[in-house]
Amino acid sequence: MSTPRQSVAASGGSGAAPGPNAGSAHDPVPLWNIANILTVMRIALVPVFLVFLFIGDGHETVWRLTAAGVFAIAAITDRIDGQLARRLGLVTDFGKMADPIADKALIGAALVGLSLLGDLSWWVTGIIAARELGITALRFAVLRHAVIPASRGGKLKTLVQTVAIGVYLLPLPDVVAPFAMALIVLAVVLTVVTGIDYVVQAVRLRAGVRRAEQAHRNGDSA
Repeated sequence: MSTPRQSVAASGGSGAAPGPNAGSAHDPVPLWNIANILTVMRIALVPVFLVFLFIGDGHETVWRLTAAGVFAIAAITDRIDGQLARRLGLVTDFGKMADPIADKALIGAALVGLSLLGDLSWWVTGIIAARELGITALRFAVLRHAVIPASRGGKLKTLVQTVAIGVYLLPLPDVVAPFAMALIVLAVVLTVVTGIDYVVQAVRLRAGVRRAEQAHRNGDSA
């Protein structure tokens, strides 16, 4: 019988299913594989992005374009590392934890930076930051039982957040402002909905673990 940890890791998230080139179940996956290296690189690009964002008064066209470029490169690695992990069978527990943390670090830094510059309302940053910090804490709370990888809804949420932030970073004309606001509101809605979904998954996981532990105790006492 599989443990609760094994069951969740095998069934959840976009990173759970190995690709056609994956090794056998007995082949260990190296921690420092290309997918995880790209994830770590994404985290390392966060301070670089912030430096470019705040050069000058934070609204100089050249530096805003540079900051947007660094943000785009970091965001693209999110797509690449996930594809490589699945295609080459490089899925690891570290990657399942580090990938969403890298996303949150990049998105959070961009939101706070834009709010400090007065380009984005603090209520948007506050709602998204509160959700992301809460879910990260919840991930660590259930880590003893299982790693719950990012869901498709979570990936969609990250995509919309990324596109919305990219629009805010670019020095675009004011006529684009309503479109940018619509995107960021959609991002907030997806952030809240997927956050609730993750909490539900965590509660179900915990309930399943308790049932398994109770059945194990009953079996030992039989």
